[in-house]
Amino acid sequence: MFQSILVPLDGSEHSQMALHVACKLISQTDGQIILLHVPEPLEHEPLMVWGLGAVPMGSTQEERDKVGQALLDKAIEDARSQGLGQNAITYELMHGDPRQVILAKAKEHHVDAIVMGSRGLSDLKGLVIGSIAHRVSHAADCRVITVH
Repeated sequence: MFQSILVPLDGSEHSQMALHVACKLISQTDGQIILLHVPEPLEHEPLMVWGLGAVPMGSTQEERDKVGQALLDKAIEDARSQGLGQNAITYELMHGDPRQVILAKAKEHHVDAIVMGSRGLSDLKGLVIGSIAHRVSHAADCRVITVH
């Protein structure tokens, strides 16, 4: 069991599964899950984001933030349905390079592990420059668990 886990979410099925795995790995007595979303502009056609709807290519930062907050709200609801209490879940919506933000938040919160999807919404970009999960796993100071 882990005491603290960072779960980066992008709305993909992989990140939804990562949340499910994190809820299984966290200590049920005093564990803390930190949900993190870093909205990115999409470089491809609209996609379905975790059942919340499509995020159109070229959407504004405000639109991406709105969908991001809805994504975090849905993730909190999902984590609670898996038995986590209100005090066991915190969340942040941050801007910047996702890899750098994930690593900085993991360090800031002194997490025991990062649990994240192996592929996200930006699969095409990930194939070209390497996935965020791959890059995070090589640079993190804690365990990184990637979920398919």
